[in-house]
Amino acid sequence: MKNLFNNYINTFKGLSREIWWLAFITLINRAGTMVIPFLSLYLKEDLNFTVADVGWVMSAFGLGSVAGSWLGGKLTDTLGYYKVMVRSLLSTGILFIVLQFLNTFASICFGIFVVMLVADTFRPAMFVALNAYSKPENKIRSLTLIRLAINLGFSAGPALGGLIITGLGYGGLFWVDGITCIAATLVLINVLHPKKAKILDEVKTENPVSAYSDKAFLIFLVAMMLFGIVFLQYFSTITIYYKDVHVLSEFEIGIILGLNGFLIFVFEMPLIKWLENSKYSKLSLMFFGAILTGLSLLILNLTTWSGVLIIGMLLMTFGEMIAFPFSNAFAVDRAKKGNQGEYMALYSISFSVAHIFGHNAGLQLAGTVGYNTTWYIITAIAAICAIILFSLNEKLKTDNKRKAWKIKKIS
Repeated sequence: MKNLFNNYINTFKGLSREIWWLAFITLINRAGTMVIPFLSLYLKEDLNFTVADVGWVMSAFGLGSVAGSWLGGKLTDTLGYYKVMVRSLLSTGILFIVLQFLNTFASICFGIFVVMLVADTFRPAMFVALNAYSKPENKIRSLTLIRLAINLGFSAGPALGGLIITGLGYGGLFWVDGITCIAATLVLINVLHPKKAKILDEVKTENPVSAYSDKAFLIFLVAMMLFGIVFLQYFSTITIYYKDVHVLSEFEIGIILGLNGFLIFVFEMPLIKWLENSKYSKLSLMFFGAILTGLSLLILNLTTWSGVLIIGMLLMTFGEMIAFPFSNAFAVDRAKKGNQGEYMALYSISFSVAHIFGHNAGLQLAGTVGYNTTWYIITAIAAICAIILFSLNEKLKTDNKRKAWKIKKIS
């Protein structure tokens, strides 16, 4: 047991002080994002929106995320990642507090769009900051530590969110989310100011290549958009499914969602360190992650036993643990030859586009053809994602062999 614990601790060694602070800031911020998993329930239960209305609100969520990610990339390449992160976090905190006072369909759609527009300018900036604060050999583990912080926050957030709803109602969630964003801003200003933070990897690129001309990267983004559509069912359609079909309470839903974050906290870093040393490429590992995530929804149709929800969550969690860190690392590697803000903005946008279509499609399908057919369709999307990743991996392997052959022939 002692050796197991020591091996676990060793997976965190070598990461920079700045990366630890960035992870802590992310933890503070994400612990308050309990509004997001409960947003569809809040709209349906508290504001009495129809499932179709909830779907359109979630599309506004995605549109704001697309616009914010694009804007964040542009601002990061012009103003710098530090200024973008500070302004995004502070403004998001204020906007989340204001959001609770909106209660009509039109105002909610507009409010969600603006919140996500501001909030998601943070994402490209954070990725570029992570790249700057991390040594080249520690990139994947640094990315994994940030994800660990995100999921630890999500682990505590939904469980705490269920308690807050029970005691204070949905309004309390917006206050907590806003306050934690503001708190994260104060920490960021105090520890990651340019005069205090140490840059470990140069982020400027001379004669940068446009991300829009990188065909392999664009194909990768399509796969990530499809993966996002599948994954995001766990943040909208699945919570309503838990309540409508398996008759779970908000607290029970929070516990199941919290299980995801807890498992990631315990297993992701050792798993990633082990997979880093395996013979498999990043795209091969993403392929496997997409398969597991698709299966997590497919098995929901196999039985009415509520225990299958735990099995589904386990499959999704391990699929996510494998797919996301290596997709992040793949994007960062490709970004080395271009404007990093532009590359990471497009990477973020791929998930933002998934927000536009994923939530709405899942909810609309559930309302028209039922949950069983919905899970079959979403599983098919996961299969298409896996096929694209497999094909792209084979193409890049062939391209690398050709390059190696040409270099050998020249020499």
